[in-house]
Order: sequence, then C-alpha cells, then structure tokens
Amino acid sequence: MPALPSRLSVDALARASVSAVCRAARHPAVDISLLDLDRIAMAYRSDRHLTIDARSPDVWSPLSGFWRVADGWVRTHGNYPRHAQALRRAFGLGMDAGADALSSALAERSPTEAVRKITDAGGLAVPVLPENPAADRALRTIPLVESIPLGRATRRRSPTGAGLDGIRILDLTRVIAGPVCTRTLALLGADVLRIDPPGLTEPGWQHLDTGHGKRSAILDASSERFEELLARADVVVLGYRPSALARLGLSRAALAERHPGLIVAELSAWGHEHPDRRGFDSLVQAESGIAMIESPDGERPGALPAQALDHSAGYLLTAAVCDAVHRRDEDGTALAVRTSLRRIAAELLGMPRTDDPGPEASIDPAAHTERFRVDGHDLVTVRSAIPGLSFNAPRPWGRDPAMW
Repeated sequence: MPALPSRLSVDALARASVSAVCRAARHPAVDISLLDLDRIAMAYRSDRHLTIDARSPDVWSPLSGFWRVADGWVRTHGNYPRHAQALRRAFGLGMDAGADALSSALAERSPTEAVRKITDAGGLAVPVLPENPAADRALRTIPLVESIPLGRATRRRSPTGAGLDGIRILDLTRVIAGPVCTRTLALLGADVLRIDPPGLTEPGWQHLDTGHGKRSAILDASSERFEELLARADVVVLGYRPSALARLGLSRAALAERHPGLIVAELSAWGHEHPDRRGFDSLVQAESGIAMIESPDGERPGALPAQALDHSAGYLLTAAVCDAVHRRDEDGTALAVRTSLRRIAAELLGMPRTDDPGPEASIDPAAHTERFRVDGHDLVTVRSAIPGLSFNAPRPWGRDPAMW
C-alpha cells in the first residue's frame, strides 16, 4: 500500500529525495539502510500533524483553492493575509468577503481574465491546465539540481570535516521548500541563521513546523549588519523571487563578486527563466498538469497527497548544498546550486504512473512524532525523515539576534 497514494510516483520521488540527502551528508550517524517510507510520508505531511497546545493550526485559507470559471478552472493562493486581500481587491469585494463571494466573482469569467485580474491586483492565481509532455521533456534535459562553478574559495574546512559541522548558513527562505532545506542542513550540524525582512511576517505555526535547529532574526537586507553576516557565511540559501533578490543586490553574480568562496543555493517556484513570477507548490501542481492527472472524477482538479514538490525540492537542494560544501573542502571550488518547483514537477511527470492510486497505508502518527516545549507552548511535530538524527526544538520566529 502506498504511504502517499497518488497516480503519480510520489512515494518514489519522496524516497529518492530523502535518499539523496543521506548519500550526500557524509554524517557518521546517518544510515541510508534505515530509511522508513512511513516516516518520510509523515515528514512530507508535517503540517497535518503539527499541534500547538493540542490544537491543529488553520493551515489553508478559505480563499485558497480551485474555482470553477466560465471555461475551466483556476487555482488561487491566499494563505498570506496580503494575498487574500489582493484576491478580494481584484474583484472589488469587501475586506471580509469569504469563499462564496470569491466563487461568485469568478464564475462568469474566463481563466485568462480571472488570472489577469488577480495578478494585476498583486494576488496569486494560475489556470488549471493539462500536462504538456513536450515542455516537461525539455525541462528534464536540465539537471534536476544544477551546479554552477563560481570560482575559488579563500577558506575551507579540513577535508575530514564530518557532516556540516562548522558550516555557517544564512537562510533567506520562506514557506516550505526553502525552510525544509535549511531545517535539514541544521539537522546535519550546520549553524543556520534565518533572516526575514521587517514588516513581512511569517505565520507562527509555519515556522514551528520547519524551524527546527535554526535561529531566526529580523533584519533589513540592505543593512551593514546583513553584509557582515554574509561575509562570515559559508552558504546562503535563497528562496525569494530571483528578480526581487537582484534588486537587493543578492543575485548569484553579485554575491559571488562581493564574497568569493560563498556557496549560493537558489530555489524558486518557476525557475530562473521566470525571475519575476511568484508561486507556490499548489499553483505549480495546477498549471503543470498534475492537478488534472490527480482528478478524483476526470472533471474536477485534484492534488497530490502532500506538498511533494516543496518537500522534494527542499531535500534535493540540501543534498546539493552538502555536495558543494564537500567539494569546497576538497579542492577549493565554490559552487552555486539551484532548482525549482517546476523542475521537480517535470521530474515527477516523467516517472511511472498508475490509473489507480490504491488504498493508503495505515501509519501510526504517534510512532513518528515528538514533543517540545517552545515559548511556553506544548508542541508536537513530526520526526526527522533522515534516519539516525533527531531534531532540536524550533525557536520562536524572529526573536534571535542577527549574529553568528
């Protein structure tokens, strides 16, 4: 029975992604032979098992979802308050308007018009499309995670360094994929400092789900202090739109010029070919064709059993960062590594599939969760998918000093 049942090979993708970390980690406690698909499935669905004081947080906004339009479907994302307000603003709805009002506003519009109005208002929406095999084949000609030489490093660890001990990682990521990557890097021994900009809040529950082992601070990326942090970092992990990073002087080229030897890890929704485009796992599923493949009835769009594009991107980027650190240790070469949710989707769409997902395997959540006490609250989160290692407790978002 599949642990993550779907028509597409989500179980296989999840196992391969976590296996890549185990192989690349070079950590003495990690034993790839102990990989547990049940635990991997739990990790991929971590938001569903998170509880704070025995209560599950509200993960999805009522304005996030699939909506019938005049000639098809669109998918919206409104989990962040500013995105929900943009959806309302696009159609002149009141600031408290709910799902029924949005459904009525969308019903008579074409997918193109609906997406255009939402995008123009600063919101997020995509048309639900059938898969495009030619586009996916073209994407699969690009490595799943690209590796780009940046030059020579002026410093590096001894080649005997175990895991990521002694490695400083500056975490500029949000939501799921990037935080899963940096959470796993912390698990492997790195000193991870997450930086968020002032005024751009993160849901507290979301950071508790993916913040294990990291410190978290609020800091302006244009500040002198931020540049000092970069100067002492070994790796920077970037999870914002490439165009937004470039405006801040945080493009790969700019970072390599200012900080020779810095390893740069880049993650985006749609790939570097679309630097201005914002996106989330659910939107990539909808536009890439995954949603219609996973349709429950051949008419309505469906979804994967987990945010599998996010989680797989996070683990695969982790493995690439580990490889880049070891490469720098061994021969002094600094690398950039990058992938995207859309590239992960193309990989999944090229894997074997089935007409019948089959019944879901029964998994006892209690066997794969652990408890922490954080900021006066009782927290239950899933255990690490990496065998042999256990998470340290997550820390409250944004409360640490911006220092190594």
